[in-house]
Amino acid sequence: MVTLEGARRTIIDRKNIAPDFFDLSTRLAGEILQKFVQYQVKLAIAGDFSDLSQTFGDFAYESNRGNQIFFCATVDDAKEKLFVAK
Repeated sequence: MVTLEGARRTIIDRKNIAPDFFDLSTRLAGEILQKFVQYQVKLAIAGDFSDLSQTFGDFAYESNRGNQIFFCATVDDAKEKLFVAK
């Protein structure tokens, strides 16, 4: 992860995130993502999410409908979302 002081966009590779984040019953994802929203920092997590639960897939789908948190297949997709999103 590379974030510069004052940066308002961040991309994180899925492999750099603890597996508990993707288990929604831990509430870890919600708590962390809320901080990004609260501080108005757009976040894209890039990677393959096909092995995760349907519940997480629904969560990612709803997040991608917004304009601050994105789950993307590739870093290039993440860049596009972060710099095109309203």
